Amino acid sequence: MPLRLVERRKSPFWIIRGTLRGIRVEESTGTSDRRAAEEILIKREAEILEQSIHGRRATATFAAAALSYLEQGGSKRFTAPVIRHFGTMPLARVDQDALDQGAKKVFPNASPSTRNRQFYAIASAILHHAAKRGWCPPPIIERPSTPPGRIRWLRIDEADRLIGACSDHLRPLVIFMLYTGARTGEALWLDWRDVDLTRAHVQFPKTKNGDARGVGLHPRAIAALANLKGRTGEVFRRPDGKPYSRPRNDDDTSAGTRIKTAFKAACRRAGIEDFHTHDCRHTWATWHYQENRDIGGLMRLGGWKSERMVMRYAHVNVGELQHTIDRLPGGNLGDYKKRKTKKP
Repeated sequence: MPLRLVERRKSPFWIIRGTLRGIRVEESTGTSDRRAAEEILIKREAEILEQSIHGRRATATFAAAALSYLEQGGSKRFTAPVIRHFGTMPLARVDQDALDQGAKKVFPNASPSTRNRQFYAIASAILHHAAKRGWCPPPIIERPSTPPGRIRWLRIDEADRLIGACSDHLRPLVIFMLYTGARTGEALWLDWRDVDLTRAHVQFPKTKNGDARGVGLHPRAIAALANLKGRTGEVFRRPDGKPYSRPRNDDDTSAGTRIKTAFKAACRRAGIEDFHTHDCRHTWATWHYQENRDIGGLMRLGGWKSERMVMRYAHVNVGELQHTIDRLPGGNLGDYKKRKTKKP
């Protein structure tokens, strides 16, 4: 039975129904306009014919690949803008130039690292998902070069100054981030049910990489939490007592914007420059490695999956290797001069 347009009870849209090349079709056109529906019917017939002759690779679209990617458990983070941009573009047309132009259009004022993380990485994951299913060739993607990862951390005296300069509502939050390594969003939307003061433990059930993790509470963090009012709902609150607003869409990616003004003012009062909310996590990691020299433990507590990420904190903490430098040949310079001038 060839494809044709039919009306269906309780639906305002024309429906495509029938069988073509052994493929059974019954789907909405999404329009109540007969002429527009006929155009959609013609395009659908052409797609089915091309697919039946050349296979799925010739007709697969980015939107279809993205839907399959999400249905198979792919991360939804940052996907919406990328899917909106490419839409039903055939996968065969999503090449390096299309990616470069798309990244500039979707994120015109973003840094290379932002474009890399929120556009190229998402498109790459979807294209690799499609390639595994034979819908397109394995992609070879050139990403923009990004600067080395930024590490900014505070000495304990600087951290004390910052804590002292914080407003009353911000102080316990900053202490918590400095002593748990929590990402800003993990801290802002922490619920009291995930805090156990008796056991000195906090858990983060939803993290950036998708894996839950737990961290022990330092006595200073326990004291800060114990002095907060209430034991239900969000732990940390705005000055008016209400919880911080949660992200409403994929474009809202930075939890730090909720406390940016207050945090920046505290840094200014403390005389601390070039320090952002996420740098509290860098500070915690640096302190932890300084005191414990345990890369594996730091990875588990911080929720890093790559040792390369954690090694950044080891690279800025090489004091424990000083004795290896002292053992280099030559000894004391004075002794060396005496040996050199000693007569035979």
